[in-house]
Formats: sequence, C-alpha cells, structure tokens
Amino acid sequence: MRLTPGAGPDIDLDDVDLLDLDLYASGDPHRIWDVMRAKAPLHHQTLADGREFWSVTRYDDVCRVLGDHREFTSERGTVITHLGEDDVAAGVLLTSTDPPRHTEVRRPIAPRVTARAVKSWEDGIRRAIVRFLEPALDGSTFDLGEQVQRLPAIVTGPLLGIPEKDWDQLVQLTSMVMAPSDRHFQLGSEAATLAIAHHELVDYVTRWVKRRRSDGGEDGSLLDHLMSVRAGDSPLTDEEIALDGYSILLGANITTPYTISGTVQALVDNPDQFALAAADPSLVPNLVEEGLRWTSSACNFMRYAVHDVEIGGGTVPAGGAVVAWIGSANRDESLFPDPHRFDITRSNAKRQVAFGFGPHFCIGAPLARMTLRIFFEELLQRCGSIARDGEPEHLRSIFIAGMTHFPVTVQKRRHGGGAATAGVGVAARPAGTPEAGCPAIADFPPQQSPVKADSGF
Repeated sequence: MRLTPGAGPDIDLDDVDLLDLDLYASGDPHRIWDVMRAKAPLHHQTLADGREFWSVTRYDDVCRVLGDHREFTSERGTVITHLGEDDVAAGVLLTSTDPPRHTEVRRPIAPRVTARAVKSWEDGIRRAIVRFLEPALDGSTFDLGEQVQRLPAIVTGPLLGIPEKDWDQLVQLTSMVMAPSDRHFQLGSEAATLAIAHHELVDYVTRWVKRRRSDGGEDGSLLDHLMSVRAGDSPLTDEEIALDGYSILLGANITTPYTISGTVQALVDNPDQFALAAADPSLVPNLVEEGLRWTSSACNFMRYAVHDVEIGGGTVPAGGAVVAWIGSANRDESLFPDPHRFDITRSNAKRQVAFGFGPHFCIGAPLARMTLRIFFEELLQRCGSIARDGEPEHLRSIFIAGMTHFPVTVQKRRHGGGAATAGVGVAARPAGTPEAGCPAIADFPPQQSPVKADSGF
C-alpha cells in the first residue's frame, strides 16, 4: 500500500471495504483512515455473508482495545482474516491467551529478550549484517524488497537455534502465513496456502523439540528455553511449545524486513532526511522509531468485545469483533503533527505502536530495534546514495504492509566529502569522513514462490 497518501476523489465511508486486498496491494488506505479518524472513529462494516466488525483508528482508541483484556479479549481470534471463527488455540497459543495465563507463560521468556539481554548479541548481529551487506553494489540494480526478506533469518536463526539449512524454508513458510493471497507465496488457494504453512511450521517446531529432548542437551537458544518454561506449577505441554515456537518464528521473520525496505523507501523519497541521517549518526535511533511509525508493518490486530463497550463515540456490542488499525494510529495527527511527513527528528516518534500495545506488546521489540539500528548504521556508513530503479510492488496482505519488490541502485560513499550522485536520495557527507566501501546486500537466490497468527506475544 502507499505509505504517503495521494490525491483522489472524496472518500465515502459507506462504500469502503476494509477487507479488499487490492486496497493494500495497490491502493491507498491512509486516505481512508484519515477520513475515519475525522468522521467515523468507530466504523462498522457488514460483509455480504453477514459477518461484521468494528474498526478503531485513533491512537487512544487503538491503545485501549489492545491494552485492556477485560474489555477486549484475544481468546476468540486476533487476525481479521479469520473473522467470525473462534480460535481453536485459545488458551494454548500465547497470542490467543489473556492474562493471567498469558502473563504466567510470558514472564519467564521476557528476561531472555530484554534490551540488556540482547545487548550481548550486538557484535554477532553486526557481523551478520555486515556480511549481508558485503557484495558491493556498484550501481547495478538490486531488489531490496526481495533480498531483505532473508535478513531476519540470518540475524535471529542462530539466536533461535535454527540451522542455516532451514532458513530459506522458514522464511517462505512464515511469508505464506502472513500473505497467503500474494502471488509470490501462494500455493493453490488461500486456504490451502495457510493450511500447508501452518502444518509445516508447527511440525517443524514439534520435530525440533523431539530432537532436543532426544539429544538431552541445551544450546541456550530461545526455542530451547521455551522447553523449560513453567506456567504456574506446570511445564508447557508439547502442544503449547509447538504453537508458541511457531509464533516466535513468525514474529522473528515477518515485520523487520518490511520495516527496513519501507524506511529505505522513505529515505529515497525524502533526500533531506537521508542527508540528515548520513551526516549525524546519533539520529539513527530516532530514524528507526520514525521508520517503525511510518511503515507500521503489522498494520492491524483484532480483538472481541467482552461486553458492550462504548468507544470512539459509539458502542461495540458484546461479542463484536474490533479491528485496531496500527497503521492509522501511527498517523494520528492529534499525537503526530503533520503525520504524513517522514521526519527523523520527530520528538515523539518513539510513541509509535508498531510493536502493539498492552499485554501483547511484541516481546522481541528490543531485538528488532537493535537489528534495525545496526542495519541503518552500517548502511549509512557505507552508502552515499540510494535511488529507485523501478516501481515497488506491494505485498498483497491485509495484515502486513510491505513490499515484495523494491529495485534500487546504491552508490558507495566517497572519501573527502560529498556523496556520489545517483538520482534521488542523495546524501551530502561531512568532509573528512573516512572512506567506507558500499557493500551491497547479498544477492541471495530469489525466494521460491511457493493459520492464523498474531506475531505480537
């Protein structure tokens, strides 16, 4: 979907279909969300088959829906593509479980991925990203949207205990879950794609657990730790381990690549921001926060009203499905002035809710933030300019906002001041900055085109 709203006819909210995949693959939902925030902060839509849902688009309302499990439960389903289908994994899959059970399971996992804990992984992640960027891009076309999809596996695979031989398979399977209607990942029908991906991922974790138990050892990985978690007085069942391992794989592989490519696109389209970041590395952490706000890769989550709830100037009836639109909350002008301007100096960018909000706030947020920071530190150190070399192709998905293709050319940073010129996205560089080559993102083989999931724990 477009990340910067374009001009167009007036929006008639009575005619809006928020489940139209074309709206996200080639349309402009930000224009619609702008009107919803202003005129219908609680929007109701009924589908042709009688199913219905309510939408909240303002920042405060989104935080309330995601933050209060007593009013809005996760235990009937969390993704809009399964609207009206009660979640068979409720109370087992962590993402479909409310407190106190959710807290009991999450509490022993969280210390392994705090900002302090992941700090010890920084050197290894930086080495992985530098290797990822090694092959020099000497001005030839490079498809960032395609190639970056493998980066999370390179970074998190070793941390999760996943062998390199399995990375490509898991990248494809997790993409099939999140975008089963996209031509790059679809196998047959959408339902068949989801069924295959869900089965293969759960089976992968199940077999992994059996091997680890058979080996009798521990490698200190996050999946290994999951096997030792106790909720209350009992260890997790094999089913819980398999399903929560599945959710960890989704969270690790899905949103980070689309945040990277979307943020690079914003830098290309806003060369003044590229120049600011290249000239002042201290801005990179805020660049990351603004990139998270701007891209909102996981653009919505769903909950169900526990009872009649007044919100957004209306009432959601008991049992009603409510979709909290992250992509809209992160462009709410009441909190983010001039919200459709990409601004890496924005003072409150860190208030973005790209990682969700409340009990299911993404448990991997510290690792994701560090990975994004290191990526842009290394990229900006090495690259003098990045330019489009074709039109991007957007993911056909309601849940994940991102690009499957984004062809660019990158020129390496020159010694002695002044960046290389390669079309848009040119960054001036302070004189005297040491020369650094511009290694390119590794030219991995294109991904083969080949459940539901809430990647926020």
